[in-house]
Amino acid sequence: MQFLCKEYQDGNPRVRTLVTETRIHLVPSLNPDGYELAREAGSELGNWALGHWTEEGYDLFENFPDLASALWAAEERKLVPHKFPNHHIPIPEHYLAEEATVAVETRAIMAWMDKNPFVLGANLQGGEKLVSYPFDTARPVSEMPAAAPRSPDDYEDDNPELQETPDHAIFRWLAISYASAHLTMTETFRGGCHTQDMTNAMGIVQGAKWHPRAGSINDFSYLHTNCLELSIYLGCDKFPHESELQQEWENNKESLLTFMEQVHRGIKGLVTDQQGEPIANATIIVGGINHNIKTASGGDYWRILNPGEYRVSARAEGYNPSVKTCTVLYDIGATQCNFVLSRSNWKRIREIMAMNGNRPIRRIVPSRPMTPRERLRLQMRL
Repeated sequence: MQFLCKEYQDGNPRVRTLVTETRIHLVPSLNPDGYELAREAGSELGNWALGHWTEEGYDLFENFPDLASALWAAEERKLVPHKFPNHHIPIPEHYLAEEATVAVETRAIMAWMDKNPFVLGANLQGGEKLVSYPFDTARPVSEMPAAAPRSPDDYEDDNPELQETPDHAIFRWLAISYASAHLTMTETFRGGCHTQDMTNAMGIVQGAKWHPRAGSINDFSYLHTNCLELSIYLGCDKFPHESELQQEWENNKESLLTFMEQVHRGIKGLVTDQQGEPIANATIIVGGINHNIKTASGGDYWRILNPGEYRVSARAEGYNPSVKTCTVLYDIGATQCNFVLSRSNWKRIREIMAMNGNRPIRRIVPSRPMTPRERLRLQMRL
């Protein structure tokens, strides 16, 4: 925060562009009670582990709704996407109940994420030096679909990625953008911080392959909002001493800037009707990626994508869909891709059907006189 403010005031063009063209939200601590407890105890003899839990005893990183398991169960029953969405999955009712075992911090973060149309996010942690991306939840064997054949020279390992997100390639790009700009994150020739290197010397790893857990903020963010969120482990020491903070900052400074700039990669635009009025909650569908997003209250949307050509469509209730081809370039700067939707007759048809109790409307034969009951029904309908 100090760096962004100082460099902005000093006229740094890169920071000025980032600040003026990006809505940046910074949360100094997701668990202030736990941090205070760990700070008072000191970092020696592993006392930093006290800061992993809230005052009420919750592990915030595993306290969010497990929407991934719900999605996979629906896929098993062939319900996706016609009866069960592949995006913006609602929070289960039992999770929202007052007596549910949910931390106040978790409820606050979920409300905050629902209020703001976030596009890219990261939660910063310590104790390791890598970037972890979704899915964090390990998919049960019985729910795994048949894996597609892979070429022998594939850059992944021999085991197929059975819990990849539809945006797997994009998540890898985002993770690499941070790890490659870090001063030491990809120097894994000595192994990991505490065990062997789990990143294949790249500094990135899929959460479910490294440390499987259900109910992570990363999986929740991906399946409930438009936001792509990753976990960034800044360094091996979970509670570094004050004398080490300057070097830790230098190690991560360029990575933080580069990662934030990735929010401007992909496509963006407005979805409006023929009168120019914005359409909120319109669905943006990218061909080949089985994960959709929705427009914000002002009809605007952002979709992070890797460079390439995409067939993109916009759909909204009561409107005819619109399809166009959008090209994403390698340079930073999202491609403008706007949609204008025309109203559909189906909206009026549904209104008429609803007036009739969603029952088929009986056709009146002109040659036969109407009964008093039929005449009354027709008058009420009109």
